[in-house]
Parts: sequence; structure tokens; C-alpha cells
Amino acid sequence: MTDIFGPVRDRHGRFGRLGRRGMRVVGGLLLTTTLAACGGSADEAAVPYGTGPTTSAVPADQGVGHVHGLGVDPATGKVYVAGHFGLFTVEGGQLVRVGDRDADHMGFTVAGPGTFYASGHPSAADIAAGQAPHLGLIRSTDAGTTWEQVALAGKADFHALQVAGARVYGYDAQTGRVWRGESGKLTSAARLDLLDLAAGARTPDTVYATTPEGVKVSVDGGETFRPLTGAPLLSFLDVTDEGELIGVAPDGGVHASADGGATWRARGRLPAHAVAFTAVSARHLLAAAMDGTVYESTDGGTGFAVIHQA
Repeated sequence: MTDIFGPVRDRHGRFGRLGRRGMRVVGGLLLTTTLAACGGSADEAAVPYGTGPTTSAVPADQGVGHVHGLGVDPATGKVYVAGHFGLFTVEGGQLVRVGDRDADHMGFTVAGPGTFYASGHPSAADIAAGQAPHLGLIRSTDAGTTWEQVALAGKADFHALQVAGARVYGYDAQTGRVWRGESGKLTSAARLDLLDLAAGARTPDTVYATTPEGVKVSVDGGETFRPLTGAPLLSFLDVTDEGELIGVAPDGGVHASADGGATWRARGRLPAHAVAFTAVSARHLLAAAMDGTVYESTDGGTGFAVIHQA
């Protein structure tokens, strides 16, 4: 997903870091919604995605491109990297493509063993062949080898996806609206500017959002949000299975809360600005830098090691 809280280029292409006020301005500009929201609910039968006449193998592998999402398949322990040109695993420090698709996975999350959700855009070849430019919500039950369309095909572009037990939350960048649902039935909820969503299976109605104004929280399934008082400004945030909040600030600092965001403690710092982040567990963290380098922490964010060097 596009990172609104970190470095921005000046007119010479150089990167500079914004203060909190600047982050709010840039974040608001980049996340301004341009289309009217799709109201009501979406309930679509799951159909295969990427089959038939629009199926296209990658003609010349372009690599991952910008990294938008990270995760670990609990069935195998493999690290997955979702990016602008498809889905990859990290094997021996190298990225290995999964399947033969190069769809742009703007949103990606692991739901369970071999089960992933994603969103974004089809490959350029598929779009040229007539496929709609937005994937809606798609799902894989074979660790990303094949995908099926679940909901809002051709309508939604989820840049943030989060699983909380049986529930799925998504943020549609086309409308600036949060969606939630179970079993493929999605219902629209609040509209707000955000970068990342976080929720956990223990309390699926509680969902957090990182925004240019700071972290916000909803206790009604995303219907309404309020500021989470005292929380640091975070680009990304996750809820672990134990209910701990772990997030990354624009400067790469890792912050954690064990009491629902009432108090926070600083941990370590990423060696690079993060453009993607996930807390696999309280101790196992993954992050990606703008150049595509992937980092891993096994001590809750105190230290990070490179597992793929771009």
C-alpha cells in the first residue's frame, strides 16, 4: 500500500521527512476519496479468479515491485511477500514467485493455513483482455497458487485487509470506506482517511485505524471511530493473537501496548523506513523497506535482520 506517513520526494526527487503537521496535510491529500461510496451490502458468490480467456502467465518476470503486504503461512512457516507484480515467498534469501500471475496485490493478509485474502488490480494483460481494473476481495485456499473472487469484483480496491477470526475488514481506496463481513458477505461501514487496519479474533468488533491524525479505534465493527488517546503516531499497526498492539512509527520505531492502547512502550527501531509491516506474533515481526528489502524480528522488534536484500 502507499505509505503516506514517511518520506516524500521534493521536486528534485530527493526524500525528506515531514513533521506531524506535514504528515497530516500529505496524508489528507493522498487519501482524498474520489468516488462516491458503494452503500449497502455486497453478497457475491465465489467464482474462480484468473481463469479462462483472461489468464496470463508472466511474460518476463519483473520481480515484486513495490511491497504492499507481508505474512506467514502457519501451515508451512513460509514468509510471503505481496507486491506490485504478484505474490512471492522468501526462500534462501531470494524471492520466488507463487503461481504465474503478476496481479498488483495492493492489499494482502493471511487468514489461516494456506488461506489468504487479497485485493488490488489484475495484471496489465488481464486488463487489456477486458477484465475490470479492480479485483474486489479475492481469496486463495492453496497458499496463493490460485484465487477466487469473493465480493465487490470490479468495484473495490482494498489497500488494507485484516482478518479478525471469521471476520474480514477491508479499506476501499476508491471510496475511502471501511467494509466488514463474514462468509463473503461484506457490509459498508465508516468512511475515513487511513493507511492500515488492525483487529484481533478475541474482540472482532474492535478495530484500529492508522490515520494522518493518529491512531483511531472503533468498538462497533467499524461503524464509528474515535481517537485513541495517548497512542503514538503510527504508520502500521497489528493485533496479536494475545491481544497485544504492535505498530511501527514513520521513523521506524516499534511501539507496543498490552492494555488496548492505554499505555505504550517503545522497543527497537527498523533500520529503514517501512512500507509494509505485520506482527505474525508478539515476537515475530516482518517489515519491508521502500527498496523491497524484507526484515524480520524474532524478539518483538528489539532487533531486525535482513531475510531478503533487494
